[in-house]
Amino acid sequence: MSTSPTDSSTVRLTRPRVLVVDDQRNMRATTAMLLRAAGYEVLEAGDGEEALRLLGGSAVDLLITDLKMEPMDGMTLLKRGLEVSPHTQVILMTAFGSIESAVEAMRLGAYDYVTKPFQERELMHRVARAVERGRLLATVNALAGDFNARHGLNALVGRSTPMRELTSRILRVAPSDATVLVKGESGTGKELVARALHAHSRRKDKPFVPVNCAAIPEGLLESELFGHAKGAFTGAVRARRGLFEEADGGTLFIDEVTETTPAFQSKLLRVLQDGEVRRVGESISTMVDVRIVAATNRDIEREVQEKHFRQDLFYRLNVVSVKVPPLRDRVEDIPLLAEHFLERANLRSARQRKLTQAAVELLQSYLFPGNVRELENMVEQAAALAEGEELLPEDFPVPKQTPTPQQPVDPGAEAAGTPPAADGARTGPTLADAVLEAERRAIATALERFPRDLARVADELAVSPTTLWRKMKRLGLKA
Repeated sequence: MSTSPTDSSTVRLTRPRVLVVDDQRNMRATTAMLLRAAGYEVLEAGDGEEALRLLGGSAVDLLITDLKMEPMDGMTLLKRGLEVSPHTQVILMTAFGSIESAVEAMRLGAYDYVTKPFQERELMHRVARAVERGRLLATVNALAGDFNARHGLNALVGRSTPMRELTSRILRVAPSDATVLVKGESGTGKELVARALHAHSRRKDKPFVPVNCAAIPEGLLESELFGHAKGAFTGAVRARRGLFEEADGGTLFIDEVTETTPAFQSKLLRVLQDGEVRRVGESISTMVDVRIVAATNRDIEREVQEKHFRQDLFYRLNVVSVKVPPLRDRVEDIPLLAEHFLERANLRSARQRKLTQAAVELLQSYLFPGNVRELENMVEQAAALAEGEELLPEDFPVPKQTPTPQQPVDPGAEAAGTPPAADGARTGPTLADAVLEAERRAIATALERFPRDLARVADELAVSPTTLWRKMKRLGLKA
């Protein structure tokens, strides 16, 4: 099988290649000089169009681009660049660093961002991490095998009955164009399911565009999805295509759809009914051919009954329903998942740490309110902090007094911190309360150490900047 220059299945053994894009020649030349001195092969481009030509013509490990450029800005180059070379890692440089631009860049697929003026050491650290991540992903893809890479199932790890049923349903539903509603608790992997549906569909060679409704301010969500005309509102200095148009021919994944307002739901319903979008501030509609996959971690039927979510929109979205099982319902998958996450951590650190049976049994005794995402975080922490090569029970931050998976638990009550009914009434905080408080303290401490440097804070806490932003929003913390 032939491969293109940017095919991730071919692991490059040459020096890492970095493309630096900046319309300011001095800044571009200085950055390139630093990278060459550090041993990288460097390409340079003075604008977005030249950068896209270079991305299309050669394998590039890392793209470093300025945010404020003309006529194509860094955000546009990020989106178009990942279409041309989807496995290239991207770092944005900006003199206007803010949480909004960082979150937008991460949502669109950037690996990291750096604020100008930057220290040479800081830039080299971020570049090394980005290149390492790209090489790791290329290696994983190469080892995953052509079938899993082609069908998008390699990320759905598990052999339990619930996971086999989920995989079977994905394979049956994906070839159709039916709208799919993915249900499941936070951290179960709803976006992975959406990506697998896309990878198995006739649209697999077209864009997969994800959007998290909970991560976008209400006032910007309509513009984000539908686009806007120049001058439609304050700050709209140029016309912009929305995500519906970006996903034309492909799949639009609308995550946390129950976080939207009734007014927005009405506009979304109209798009689904008519198959056309109208940019904010325009009177002309544009036809779009998009498959919708929506997701929610709420009880959407109850949201409909309580008039928080439109019933007619629910019927439009719930043509086919896919339920992603919580981790407590697939306990037998925990050892497999833990080994999977540990292998990735070992690749990053070039070590060969192993799980002990006692550690596996401890993990299987825990309910994991944060599901697979929480397990991944636990394994990464243990791999990073353990003193020996074997991971022992004491290396995992699992509370000792946790219920076993066999005990009936009301997840809603746990999350809300409400005491259980009947005889076992709690007299103290729930496990969920304790986890949230621990997260709050850890993030607050890191924010004090690195004020206004959220990328460094995320690095310190071993989470992505997007995950950090979501946790800060949920906990009411500000940079």
